[in-house]
Amino acid sequence: MFEALKRTFSRSPARPGAGRRTRETKPRGASPLLFDDEFQRKLESLALVSRRVFAGRMRAERRSKKKGSGVEFADHRAYAPGDDFRFVDWDVYRRFGKLLVRLFEEEEDLSIYFILDCSGSMAFGQPSKFDQARRLCAALAYVGLANLDRVTVVAAQESGRSLLPATRGKSRIFKVFHYLEQLEASGVTNLATCLKTFAAQHKRRGLAILISDLYDPQGFEAGINVLRYNKFEPYVLHMVDTSPGGLGNTAVLGDVSVYDCETGEAREVTVTERVLQDIRQAHRDYDDAIQRFCTRSHVPYFAAAADVPFDELVLRVLRRGGVVR
Repeated sequence: MFEALKRTFSRSPARPGAGRRTRETKPRGASPLLFDDEFQRKLESLALVSRRVFAGRMRAERRSKKKGSGVEFADHRAYAPGDDFRFVDWDVYRRFGKLLVRLFEEEEDLSIYFILDCSGSMAFGQPSKFDQARRLCAALAYVGLANLDRVTVVAAQESGRSLLPATRGKSRIFKVFHYLEQLEASGVTNLATCLKTFAAQHKRRGLAILISDLYDPQGFEAGINVLRYNKFEPYVLHMVDTSPGGLGNTAVLGDVSVYDCETGEAREVTVTERVLQDIRQAHRDYDDAIQRFCTRSHVPYFAAAADVPFDELVLRVLRRGGVVR
């Protein structure tokens, strides 16, 4: 049932009016208050962490499994010809007569990639899922920049990909703000195709945070698997619409005209109470399937409701999931 309805209902709530194919116009641009002063004041309290430690190329604020010349002692190994005598542990040599070299943990930068779904379905909801997604992206990007990590923002769009190249340092957050404010949610996005291009162009592995409503006619699994198989560490921030007019919450009955806001495909549907129950159940099943897939694939999953206050969403939902400390 759901496969037949997904493309019709998943991107737009049904609207009354038999035989009419009127389209609802939504502003696609950024809200002028998307990143206001209050939003910016909340950023300082966030800090991004990773489950896994990645090797980086520059000194920063994260410990790596790579042994180097940091300040944190890690282990000993036997001396080999050519080793720097400054790292020989002479105390061990005096006590045991063995030449051992001290190893230290290197502190290095982490590569963090934010992949933002810019398809037309993200523009729906009151408030917009797209606005909430951009706020989440900006906040987590700020945390990464404050930790001296490398932050890249990638917009997954029908016309291809645009990106904000890797940048470091807290002062660069305003570049992130400007980039996100210029984005629009429109068209169709094939996540698998976009993420294959992303993986091919970014050889340096790291965190890949996918921010999307996961309404993809080709299936959400393929895109997430691209990140997994290319040895990125994926996180899924699932943008969900819980507003009264959202999919699964609509109460419209009778003859309605619905359309796919990404493809423009329209369909006349007679919505009865039974059909409405089927739609709601199909929507719940789809959300459950996403969570089961992420759990089975060991991919952290977070359902981010667009109507939850931003600070509450970050502190209650993301902190519980281990993304922020």
